[in-house]
Amino acid sequence: MKTDTIASIATAVSDSGIGIIRVSGEEAISIVHKIYQNKKKEYVLQSYASHTIHYGFMIEEDGSIIDEVMVSVMKAPRSYTMEDTVEINCHGGALMMKKILMAVTKAGARIAEPGEFTKRAFLNGRIDLSEAEAVMDIIHAKNEFALKSSVKQLRGSVFDKIKELRDKILYEIAFIESALDDPEHINLDGYADRLSEQVISIVKELEKLLSSADDGRMLKEGIRTVIVGKPNAGKSSLLNLLVGEERAIVTDIAGTTRDTLEETVNLGDVTLNVIDTAGIRNTEDTVEKIGVERAKKISEDADLILYVIDSSVPLDENDENIVRLIQGRKTIILFNKSDLKEVVTKKDVDILLSDTFESEKKENIFMIRISAKENDGMDSLMDLIKDMFFHGQIGFNDEVYITNARHKEAVLEALESMRQVQVSLENNMPEDFYSIDLMSAYASLGRIIGEEVEDDLVNEIFSKFCMGK
Repeated sequence: MKTDTIASIATAVSDSGIGIIRVSGEEAISIVHKIYQNKKKEYVLQSYASHTIHYGFMIEEDGSIIDEVMVSVMKAPRSYTMEDTVEINCHGGALMMKKILMAVTKAGARIAEPGEFTKRAFLNGRIDLSEAEAVMDIIHAKNEFALKSSVKQLRGSVFDKIKELRDKILYEIAFIESALDDPEHINLDGYADRLSEQVISIVKELEKLLSSADDGRMLKEGIRTVIVGKPNAGKSSLLNLLVGEERAIVTDIAGTTRDTLEETVNLGDVTLNVIDTAGIRNTEDTVEKIGVERAKKISEDADLILYVIDSSVPLDENDENIVRLIQGRKTIILFNKSDLKEVVTKKDVDILLSDTFESEKKENIFMIRISAKENDGMDSLMDLIKDMFFHGQIGFNDEVYITNARHKEAVLEALESMRQVQVSLENNMPEDFYSIDLMSAYASLGRIIGEEVEDDLVNEIFSKFCMGK
């Protein structure tokens, strides 16, 4: 671990009211001390008590004033990094912040790597790895749920749950190892039955965590939503309505949209990553044909498909192609233009689905009427999306959500190991077989909180952080 003193601009490098330069390390106070003076021109920074803020000036080597500042002093271990930390609050503006940062580096600090302050907080034991990752999740939160979930994780919700599970597993490992080392004093008679009950309990808890992962991902990153339909069905109008502004060109000319258009839509606790696609139809136009193929490919990776039907126009072979595309996927069929005379009914579409899917189940396909032009039916659409993905409500309470792909992988590996313990118990295998898989589960869960993790992975995680954090 590097222990030299680091510095970085901690706020956005742009014109703003206030800018902050953060300095952390053993020499943080003495380095800033070299370029700071108070109103009385006294160099007294080192004498200030921890967690105090002071008015003064940043100065050049020749004594000329760089800027009027407020300097915060936080002494180890009572700081974010658990090192001596100084934060220089100066006037906002890219040039001013860079000038002060240059003065700090000339005085002896080096520029911090991305995420290095948080990395030091992790390495110094102030936070675990899941809490460190929550810091970045807070910064990138797209909606209210993602923000609350990340704050909860930062306060240790994931750590507490993982630690609880690891403690249970570790107890069983220790008991088995002790019994194998000292069989005269520790009797394993009947232990398999007791261990089986404990393993079943742990498996259920891991399954619950794993089941939260997909919901957690979509709540954190957004539901990947693809709008499909024939040309001129109202797909772009729907996108504009969801976004709240004219993002897609809307005309009466079929085939106006030739490529995909992506937008993020926040709907309270839910975020939709909406992709508007080219109208799907048989065409000889080379450019439009590329757009149609791209629409089909993007639909394959969608969490949700919004199939827009112009209910004032009869169904045709293009609708048959689209229905084959949505087979087996969560889909909402939107009967658009409900303000016009209805030509296509839900019964017509239901017949088309039955003819196309044959015996295929249709539980994941829903139908509602809307009018993108009149903004009618949108509340029903939002309620339906929440019901489809989150059973109608999104609760925070005491639920622990897995929102990180790395955490999901580790939980899955731990679950597989615990299930292997169950297999060994069913086959009456020797106790040391239980211990091997219990240790594997223990290690997998340890990777989530950083107790079983390689340096390369730690470096990769923190390299994704922004500068100054």
